[in-house]
Amino acid sequence: MAVTVAPTKSNLFKAKSSLELCEKGYELLDKKRTVLIKEMFVFVDKAKNMHNEIYKVISEGYAALQKANITLGVKNVEDMSYGIPNDEHFEILLRSVMGVDIPSLKYNKNDVQPATGFYNTNAAFDEARKKFEEVKFKIYELAELENSIFKLAKEIEKTQKRTNALEYIRIPHFKEEVKFIQEELEEKEREDFFRLKRLKGR
Repeated sequence: MAVTVAPTKSNLFKAKSSLELCEKGYELLDKKRTVLIKEMFVFVDKAKNMHNEIYKVISEGYAALQKANITLGVKNVEDMSYGIPNDEHFEILLRSVMGVDIPSLKYNKNDVQPATGFYNTNAAFDEARKKFEEVKFKIYELAELENSIFKLAKEIEKTQKRTNALEYIRIPHFKEEVKFIQEELEEKEREDFFRLKRLKGR
């Protein structure tokens, strides 16, 4: 690595200050990266569990729906499904994790209200509706988790690039600069010392 800076005391001070700043920056970014990775793995574990839960509830819901189709008839079940209101009222809030905005969904999880008369429906239909309502809220949670994982992964990637730039480019550059200037100044001091001695000898 070629050093082109002039070997002066002021440049030595600047190089040492820059090196110290880079080392502190690297330390902070390394801590941030560690926290983000830990946080992301927590979300990844939760997302895996949520995938399993959704699969289980959907399986139960389809089993109940199949039973309702058999007992009530596919056409009747389809007609009754149109009477179920869409309830998609939720609010997206944000919380900060090491400067990363993590989404959090806020919604009301109310009990399932009957959308048809008791005469037209049966227990299987009600069970299917209950299960699919449960799936909806679990999908909300999964969307929140997966969005959080994506945002954390992007921030980890950015932080990794910055730490690499400091560790492999900026810090070695300023270390080399400090070493070069110190050696040049020491050499100059030795030359000045010998010149002074020679003058005194004369």
